[in-house]
Amino acid sequence: MSRPLGSYRLMRVGLPFLFAGVTAGPGLAIAASAIPPLEAVRWVNSTPLTAEALRGKVVLVDFWEYTCINWIRTSPYVKAWNRDYAKFGLVVIGVHAPEFEFGKRPENIDRGIRDHGLAYPIAIDNDFAIWQAFANDAWPAKYLFDAQGKLVNRWVGEGSYDQIESEIRRLLMAASPGSKLPPVSSEATAFARVGQPSYAGITGESYIGARRRERGMFKLDGDWRSSGEFVELHSGTGKIVLPFTAGEVNLVAQPGSSGKSAMTVLLDDKPIDGARGADVGAGGVARFDRSGMIRLVAGAPLKKHVLTLIANEPGVRAYVFTFGP
Repeated sequence: MSRPLGSYRLMRVGLPFLFAGVTAGPGLAIAASAIPPLEAVRWVNSTPLTAEALRGKVVLVDFWEYTCINWIRTSPYVKAWNRDYAKFGLVVIGVHAPEFEFGKRPENIDRGIRDHGLAYPIAIDNDFAIWQAFANDAWPAKYLFDAQGKLVNRWVGEGSYDQIESEIRRLLMAASPGSKLPPVSSEATAFARVGQPSYAGITGESYIGARRRERGMFKLDGDWRSSGEFVELHSGTGKIVLPFTAGEVNLVAQPGSSGKSAMTVLLDDKPIDGARGADVGAGGVARFDRSGMIRLVAGAPLKKHVLTLIANEPGVRAYVFTFGP
C-alpha cells in the first residue's frame, strides 16, 4: 500500500512483500554509501547524532512508525540488539516518520516511545528530511552501516532477524577483533528455530479514509464523516462492519473530544470472547485514551469472519485495519 506525498511515496509494506524480510544491496538502498545527514526535528533519548560522531561505531538505522503493526512485530528484535550489543559498539537509531497527522504531535510520539519501551536514540523526522536523504520508501526498513560509515545492507519489512543479527555481529568483530560477544540473542535464536509465520490468504491492510480506501472493504452505518486519512463519527451510534480472513485484527484509531473512547467489538455477530485482542476487556469493549493501534482480535480461527465495531463517542476516528494469522 502506498500514498503519494510531495515528490516521494510513503509505503506501509503490503502483503506478501513485507513478510519475506526482503533485502536490498547497498546500491539499491540509498544513493550514497555513507550515512546521510540525520537532520531531525528533535531527538529523544540522545543529543543530536551526526555521521562524523558515529564514525567507529556499527550503526543500525530503523525507520519506524509507532502505530505500524509491521514495525511493532519487529521491535522486540531491535530492542534486543540494542540491549545486547550497545556496549560492544552498536548504535541503534530509530527514525520516526509519521504516517498520520496525529503522529507528528510530540505528546503522541513520546507516549509511543514509552509504551514500546525504546531506550535507544530516536530521531523525530516529521518533515521526512531523513526519509528523503535515505531515499527510503517503507515502514519498517533497517539500514546497517559498518564502522567506517559504509552501508552494508538494507532490510524491508518483517523477518530475517537471524540474518540481521549475524551481520551485526560480523561487523562488530571486524571493528574490534578479539572482542568476546555475548551469545546470539534469545529472540533471534527463537526466530531461527520457528521462522516467519505464513500470511497466505490473510486480508491485506484496509485503509478507512477516503484517500486510500478500497471500495467494498467495509461498510459504515450511522453519521460518519469521511476525510482523507480517517472517518469520524459525527453524532449518534456508528458501526463499522468489516469482512476479513485472518486470526488477528488491529485498528489505528483516535479517541473523541473527551480524550477517552470505547468501541463494542462483535465477531461474527456475537460478543467477542475467547478471541479478544489485548485491548478488549472481558465485556467485549475496547477502551482507549490515545491515538494509536488497538488490538481487537487475536487467536481467532483462520477463516472468513465479520467484525462489527459499535461506537457512540462523537469525534472518534478510525484510520486503518491491519491483520495477522
